[in-house]
Amino acid sequence: MTTDTGSTQLARDAMVPDPVALDGDATAQEAGEALTRPKVRAVLVCTDGALVGVITRKTLVREVVATGRDPRSTRLHEIAEAPNATIDSTTPLIDAFAFLEEHDLERVPVTEAGKLVGVLSRSAVQRRLAEDDPPLETES
Repeated sequence: MTTDTGSTQLARDAMVPDPVALDGDATAQEAGEALTRPKVRAVLVCTDGALVGVITRKTLVREVVATGRDPRSTRLHEIAEAPNATIDSTTPLIDAFAFLEEHDLERVPVTEAGKLVGVLSRSAVQRRLAEDDPPLETES
């Protein structure tokens, strides 16, 4: 007997908790420092725990460098871009994977009751779903 655990697992089961996030009052300088870390591709911007935007290297170049703004005084809430998408932590993992595929996303912020709780990557979902696949039956 096999069970379809891909449908019972939730986005929260495969997400990376505590993603790189800064308060909306943090500066572009702080976001830039976070983005110098090789594995950080985006800084999530929150206000009172709620996701309000995203900062990428491209955002910093377009909104700060190219316009001559001072990164030490530019607040993230002034330049953050709205997130392309979010996913709820209670979304079944198989549905989360379909969402990522459909929207061609590599990763998406995960929220719970409007608060940022993690980030879900397509590769993590693929690994988790593959772990739950029943072994292939071979002929003897």
